[in-house]
Amino acid sequence: MNPIVRPFAPADLDRVVELNRAAVPAVNDVDGERMLELVGLSHAAVVVADSAHPDVVLGFALTLRPGADYDSENYRWFSARGDDFLYLDRIVVADGHRGAGLGARLYDAVFAEARAIGAAEVDCEVNVQPPNPGSLAFHSRLGFVEVGRQSTKGGTVVVALLAVTLS
Repeated sequence: MNPIVRPFAPADLDRVVELNRAAVPAVNDVDGERMLELVGLSHAAVVVADSAHPDVVLGFALTLRPGADYDSENYRWFSARGDDFLYLDRIVVADGHRGAGLGARLYDAVFAEARAIGAAEVDCEVNVQPPNPGSLAFHSRLGFVEVGRQSTKGGTVVVALLAVTLS
């Protein structure tokens, strides 16, 4: 497989919602209308596909810059911490395609975009309750470090707030 990262297209919506739903509770569940709102708030919304089948979405990522009108508790935490970041709201790779380098390709695109806008760091969060050890290990390999922790969603979820400094 030769993965490509391309901008989100309206025709990708149903597949992106499907991938997002399959990733719950690592990400929160949203319907098509809310996903379109998130894409609209995003600085960059990208998908990853096989170059031989560029219309078959195998994963996606949404990023936001500081100052977005976004009600996420985690985004607001990072916004209160500073304004020199690119926030990764969600990144999802389809079951059966993890471990094939697709997440790394999406992160390459995120890091490139962060550098292009002059952001000092990329921020995100990963669940620690319910646990997501695979994601924590993946983010650690990419250089992310925990900069905080918070309880969200009325105390039902605890997240590690992560940041990687860009050079």
